[in-house]
Amino acid sequence: MILDRFRIDGQVAVVTGAGRGLGAAIAVAFAEAGADVLIAARTKSQLDAVAEQVSQAGRQAHVVAADLSDLDATAALAEAAVQRFGRLDIVVNNVGGAMPCPLLDTTPQALVDAFNFNVTNAHALVRAAVPHILATAGGGSILNITSTMGRLPGRAFAAYGTAKAALAHYTKLAALDLNPRIRVNAIAPGSILTSALEIVASNDAMRTQLESKTPLQSIGDPDDIAAAALYLVSPAGKYLTGKVLEPDGGLIAPNLDLPIGDL
Repeated sequence: MILDRFRIDGQVAVVTGAGRGLGAAIAVAFAEAGADVLIAARTKSQLDAVAEQVSQAGRQAHVVAADLSDLDATAALAEAAVQRFGRLDIVVNNVGGAMPCPLLDTTPQALVDAFNFNVTNAHALVRAAVPHILATAGGGSILNITSTMGRLPGRAFAAYGTAKAALAHYTKLAALDLNPRIRVNAIAPGSILTSALEIVASNDAMRTQLESKTPLQSIGDPDDIAAAALYLVSPAGKYLTGKVLEPDGGLIAPNLDLPIGDL
């Protein structure tokens, strides 16, 4: 049956930034599809809550509370997954981010920091994970979470958008190098109702703007991204690599105008 191709029974995934939002939704979706997961983020209490959801789905979660801006801590997740579960099949580089800031107020260091947190961090985990994936599973899948701001020009997103654009292209480069045994894809979400968007979504005027400027006239749900993630890492997506999936409601331009005027 076609639905069987979305199963990842017995596989093991590492999901970063999994304490809430997209990472949490992805980790739970993987568990519901049959995988055990190592979930990592800074806040243990949030991870414990996600681990409980994984347990309710009948799978195991290994919680690692760590500062994932530390490259060594991020890279160590691959070995931790193998030590806990005996194998590694899937890596989801979800941790990342950068605050909006007007271009002329964006320092060179802010660009460096955004690149490191969104791209260098992902590369550190990929380098650490690939030997384990090959040795324990024979092949697998890597998934990077980018952003619609990595392809659409929006004011105040010079650091974040540049870093996410770099991660999208890194996905294509890594896919070429890791063919054919490890597939590498990315998801570029649009406006998704996570805690990062709560302040905006709670403002009626801003929420109306977000929805009205989105072709599908709605804000996305974390499960929309989790479903896309499961497709890409499961046998259902076995003929895709080096691709960026765009679950963004059909955006062709940014859907929120930040109050930054012309020069």
